[in-house]
Amino acid sequence: MSGTVLISDADRIRLFANALADEPNAFPILKLFTPDAGATWLISEADIQDPDRLFGLCDLGVGAPELGYVSLAEIMKVRGRLGMPVERDLHFVADKPLSAYAEEARAKGRIVT
Repeated sequence: MSGTVLISDADRIRLFANALADEPNAFPILKLFTPDAGATWLISEADIQDPDRLFGLCDLGVGAPELGYVSLAEIMKVRGRLGMPVERDLHFVADKPLSAYAEEARAKGRIVT
């Protein structure tokens, strides 16, 4: 993995807070992506009982983004065509709720940020 931490302690607190609020339209906290492939994840929650289990908008680069749960451990195993690990977009700041990103992604066949 690169030197960048995918999820900081502060992020986890925000992800847990979203889960506890049970807000179906929370803003994503972070964006993860493969720099050498088409996969992108916008993560809005983490399961308090199982912090490896994240919820968000998942786009594996095959034209079918969907909302759902994903394992952080599995994301960390993903490698693109050049073998590069998943990275965090350090400049991503959500400007709309996850549902708006999902609606746009379904219409365009990919996550657009």
